[in-house]
Amino acid sequence: MRRLLKLLAGLVLVLVVVMVANTLTFTSKQVDVAAAEPVAIDVDAAARRLGGALQFETISHEDPALLDAATFLRFHRYLEENFPLVHAKLAHETVNDLSLLYRWQGRAPELAPIILLSHFDVVPVVPGTEDRWEQPPYSGAIADGFIWGRGALDDKFGVLGILESVEHLLGQGFAPARTVYLAFGHDEEVGGDNGAAVIAKLLQERGVEPEMVLDEGGAMVVEVVPYLDAPVAMIGVAEKGSVTLELTVEAQGGHSSTPPKSTAIGVLSRAIVRLERNQMPAELRGAARQFFDYVGPELFLPLRVAFANLWLLRRPIEDLLEDAPATNAMLRTTTAATIISGGVKSNVLPTDARAIVNFRILPGDTIVDVIEHARSMIDDPTVTIEPSGVAREASRESPVDSAAFAFLQQTIAASYPNVIVAPFLTVGGTDSRHFTDLTPNVYRFTPILARQEDLARIHGTNERVGVADYGKAVGFFVTLLRGLPE
Repeated sequence: MRRLLKLLAGLVLVLVVVMVANTLTFTSKQVDVAAAEPVAIDVDAAARRLGGALQFETISHEDPALLDAATFLRFHRYLEENFPLVHAKLAHETVNDLSLLYRWQGRAPELAPIILLSHFDVVPVVPGTEDRWEQPPYSGAIADGFIWGRGALDDKFGVLGILESVEHLLGQGFAPARTVYLAFGHDEEVGGDNGAAVIAKLLQERGVEPEMVLDEGGAMVVEVVPYLDAPVAMIGVAEKGSVTLELTVEAQGGHSSTPPKSTAIGVLSRAIVRLERNQMPAELRGAARQFFDYVGPELFLPLRVAFANLWLLRRPIEDLLEDAPATNAMLRTTTAATIISGGVKSNVLPTDARAIVNFRILPGDTIVDVIEHARSMIDDPTVTIEPSGVAREASRESPVDSAAFAFLQQTIAASYPNVIVAPFLTVGGTDSRHFTDLTPNVYRFTPILARQEDLARIHGTNERVGVADYGKAVGFFVTLLRGLPE
């Protein structure tokens, strides 16, 4: 017994030594750079130009017949009028009638260019919610220190912010080290197939091989990462795919006074419950693992020890992360029942019932995996399962050990001191997915400081951006363009 106790004590000691050693070597991945020089721009004038852009109802509808092309063209003219140097000195063209592509010749054309992406289409305002807005959704009003309107965050913010920075630098006689492309899509909110995808194909045909693509994506989030007070600048290095499945059940119908054990609605409901209770497995891998590799060393000691020793504590950490929707979405292919319908009258048995279930696919999983999982979990031949709408595989993961990622991390750190920079998994979709064949270095970052309630404004009510925050974002793009490595 005494030998056994000594053996156990020895094993515990070895375990403690290994965990301590792992924690001591689990060091910060943040960079120490000098703060960027302040950028002297007229922030109020820039805010007014963004406000004016928000007045154009450049709405993407699911039904393409509802597209108001004339409004998009008027928006083009607005950009020409408000950014005269950009349109005088940069080569520019309209792609597929409504998207825009600019080319800013660099001083060293032999160097690989960069591409800055954004989009100027917006989602509709939900009918009936207009009176909930503190300022009208297409007013572009500047009030209480904010610029209000649909597109203020997603993503006329990016279009106007990039153009402001280029206009500013042109006014100083500046030319970038590398050639810079500005690619602004007109249909990102419905997939980007007629905008960004066409631009990407055009550039590929012209032999453009960019060093880096930068699109919208992760913001600098505050009070979103638990147990971390500092803002976290989240650089999307991959994004989830998506597939929507339509579940249908057909039945004989009849009078509700003599129902079967389960109506069509009951059978369908059981299928949905099975999907929700038996979701695809969660695993801390890829971009999600990289996120905690960068954030973990900045956490307080117990959590730092835990993330330094995933070989031992992976399962309890994954269980903890699954409890919150935001971190759960980083670990697995998610399941969301979003639409259900069936029945016509309270005393009539439904002859059919239908549901829509949306899955956001984790890199490493596939559309085929999701469909097979759904069929296996539902396990009911009376439920028909068919893909619906456009399905997209998850993107490839961009490297965090590239010169492009290092440059982006340094630029963020210089522009926003005291911000923790980390790669992460973008759970939504962006136009950047169309550019992954041009370069492995595709990153997604929006230079805006946001709390949880601010993130809810994207596609929601009272979308707005702070005037001062917008000015800092323009400064970020100026710093990025000034610092392009030669």
